[in-house]
Amino acid sequence: MNASHFTIRFIRLAAIISLALTGTGATRANELIRVGKAQGVAWTFLPVDVGVAQGLFAKQGLDVEITSLGGDAKVQQTLAARSIDFGLGSGPGMAFAAKGAPAIAVAAFAGSPRNIAAIVLADSPIKTVADLKGKLIAVSTVGSLSDWLAKQMAIQEGWGQNGVRTVALGAAETSMAALRAKRIDAIVLSTEVGFGLEEHQQGRILATMDRYAPHFITHVVFAQKSLVADKPGLVRRFLAGFFASIAFMKTHRDETSALAERVLHQSESVVHKDYDSEIGMFVDDGRFDPQAVAILKQSFVDMGTLKEKPADSALFDTRFLPIRP
Repeated sequence: MNASHFTIRFIRLAAIISLALTGTGATRANELIRVGKAQGVAWTFLPVDVGVAQGLFAKQGLDVEITSLGGDAKVQQTLAARSIDFGLGSGPGMAFAAKGAPAIAVAAFAGSPRNIAAIVLADSPIKTVADLKGKLIAVSTVGSLSDWLAKQMAIQEGWGQNGVRTVALGAAETSMAALRAKRIDAIVLSTEVGFGLEEHQQGRILATMDRYAPHFITHVVFAQKSLVADKPGLVRRFLAGFFASIAFMKTHRDETSALAERVLHQSESVVHKDYDSEIGMFVDDGRFDPQAVAILKQSFVDMGTLKEKPADSALFDTRFLPIRP
């Protein structure tokens, strides 16, 4: 065999190997990312579950590992420990970034808090919001969204910021146990939990909290600051998958509700109520509404979370916005 024939055969063999490797490249492992949800039973955190189920993160070359945590503080702690890459938390949780936490908000995904309600037991003597004055109300963590909303309710009802007493009990299950044991008078918790309690005649929704915060940023996506700095492409891919999930949810009520039944362990009738009540909260492109940002900043001062209103850049990063999944 002369040198030219050997070269031709070598090139053909190399081409065959290249094609084989190209074929196996399609099965190359996706990049694993870890996402923490502030509450496992919150309907508004379903986009991450939907994205996994519908392969929307996989299209971005991502595998997503989901963890349910016990409130905003836990999200920030877990981000700080680098146990998760992204956190789904509340607008008020952005104050942690202003205090120097190693995570920052990279997108807003839910507006006015239709998904949060003041809930009491079915047989509670508390019949209206007015009856909550001076009562003990469970919230997730100090300075959390539920904490701020409970106190905002007191202010707007004319009772003053201390018109209700709040106690931080962490995970929703702990708050529910305390309510059933009548150690507390009410809870500020997800509306879907309220729908479930009403279905079983165990509880009642007194009011959804959007009436006290019509312009607001209820939920944001947090990312480790180091991830934003070192791997902006990864952040962009995650947000593309996440907001593609929101777009899917807005046009697929039945599929979304079927998944919600499994994730939230609720009945078909309850998850359909969830959908109808809360789907309109979602933000399409991740942008931070300036009016809502101004209200949040004032809330940080009112709650004593921060001494003064922070700059936008101390709370969130806009380099990935608007998101066009």
